[in-house]
Amino acid sequence: MTEPSGDSGKRSRPVAVPVLALVTLTAVGIAALLGGFDERPATPPPRLKAGQSLDMGKFEARFIESKVTTEPATSQFTEDKRFLDVVFKVTNKTDETLVVGSPPNDKSPGYSFGGALLKMTPQLKSEFGGQLFVLSKDVKSSQLHPDVPATVIARYELEGTATPPEQVTYDVGAYEEMENPLTGVVTWLLPSEGGFVGKAEVKKVAATVTLPVKQEGTS
Repeated sequence: MTEPSGDSGKRSRPVAVPVLALVTLTAVGIAALLGGFDERPATPPPRLKAGQSLDMGKFEARFIESKVTTEPATSQFTEDKRFLDVVFKVTNKTDETLVVGSPPNDKSPGYSFGGALLKMTPQLKSEFGGQLFVLSKDVKSSQLHPDVPATVIARYELEGTATPPEQVTYDVGAYEEMENPLTGVVTWLLPSEGGFVGKAEVKKVAATVTLPVKQEGTS
């Protein structure tokens, strides 16, 4: 019989790969999985000031002013109270009436419009944290009706003789519609960043807003 031609009888020799190369490839793969070696600095969110507006997905908000106000004592047994008020003009962009919510505090991340006020600097320490309400013709409420611009007040009590800050800055988030892949239900959520190894998950900042604080007796 004729023997088959070729070198099929020879064994191929394994290719040696340096250990250092394997380690490098593994490190690159892990880095790519966790976001890659991005040397470019993250683009900072836009900086807004009084009078400017922000599309927050579920809401449209214009940042009006920040000021110190005084609530007179209601009887001889009580005292005047001082507050730092931050004033917004907020429009509910959905088709349903929504509550205005509350800003974050030590016990809660906040919710609704208030939940998008991610962080306030400086943080004003008070017994009950910030209050959020809709003000219309001197009447307080908690409702934001569809497509109706409403005056919203974030109120922080100034305890005792505390000196109000010269300005306040908010990190503000923006809601996005996100679909549950299992149920198909679409929900408005504040997107997050991080959550990888060594990085805590935090809410994504859509803009920072700085407002000078009008002291009592100024206009």
